[in-house]
Amino acid sequence: MSITKIISSLFLIITVSYGQSGIKPYEVERVGQSGWQFLKINGDARQAAMGATFTALGSGDANSTFGNPAAITNVENIDIIFNRTNWIADIGYNSFSIAKNFDAFGYFAIHLANVDYGSIPETINSVITGEGRTEAVVTGRTFNASDLAIGISYARRITEQLSIGGSARWIRETIAEVSMDNWAIDVGTLFYTGYRNLRLGVAARNFGPDSHFFGFSEEFQSEPVDVKMPLDFRFGVAMDFFDTSPGPHLLTIAIEANHPNDDKEKIHFGSEYSFNKVFFIRGGYKINYDEESFTFGLGINYPVLDYFIKVHYAFVDFGDLNNVHMFTLGVTYN
Repeated sequence: MSITKIISSLFLIITVSYGQSGIKPYEVERVGQSGWQFLKINGDARQAAMGATFTALGSGDANSTFGNPAAITNVENIDIIFNRTNWIADIGYNSFSIAKNFDAFGYFAIHLANVDYGSIPETINSVITGEGRTEAVVTGRTFNASDLAIGISYARRITEQLSIGGSARWIRETIAEVSMDNWAIDVGTLFYTGYRNLRLGVAARNFGPDSHFFGFSEEFQSEPVDVKMPLDFRFGVAMDFFDTSPGPHLLTIAIEANHPNDDKEKIHFGSEYSFNKVFFIRGGYKINYDEESFTFGLGINYPVLDYFIKVHYAFVDFGDLNNVHMFTLGVTYN
């Protein structure tokens, strides 16, 4: 076949596919193409209050295991944190993390996250005799659903400016009497450029294989469906201001780009003002979300002997889905 015929054939295919009615093709979005959605939740109230700009924040603590694991290299000795999130639809999210500096051996952390969906009314499809159709019927019974993640993180300073880290976790989702297990891996880097306190962060989260709840089930009348992991690629930039002056004021500004595999790209903005590194006011904004928008939070990091007691709060606006309140309580031992 000559080149002319090949080009003519391709032109004909394109014309028939896209031009016959003058209607432009739809832009296909990736929404709803992955499962394990609870892995996207980061329960750290500080990070949430700053518009979820966790990749390049620096000043990492044990909660960095849920965001950029490379940031746990900022833990001086031991850091222990508990998070509580009152999520949408009366869903409760709890997480715990502990990080330890082992000096020449690097930095280790363990973490646990749990989602409790509470009691859910059971609904079944009931056949309407003589009409050949079904309708939903509330049985009066309830069932429970939950998510669980348990993992370990490791990070190391490659140079004074560059840190790398990774996390591995086992995950489980349960609904009624059905459950599904899988595993996931996160990797991240944190780089201080050398210009004042400007740093860059990169994180890739939730690498793991596809999974499915079950094979064909007579009870549920369902074929097995592959459940993909919610891959999440992030790049962030952050910088501190007033850090060169001897005064008590410090302002941190962070910007982060997010490329998920199951949604459109998003931009996050965050800011934090601290007084004497004890009292904190935070704010942020999220762009290209359907419901989420602005965030706000407060915090205190109070010294007691050789310890620091941390208490943080975050408010996250979810639009029509109402608001989310997040709380963090931690202890740092230097």
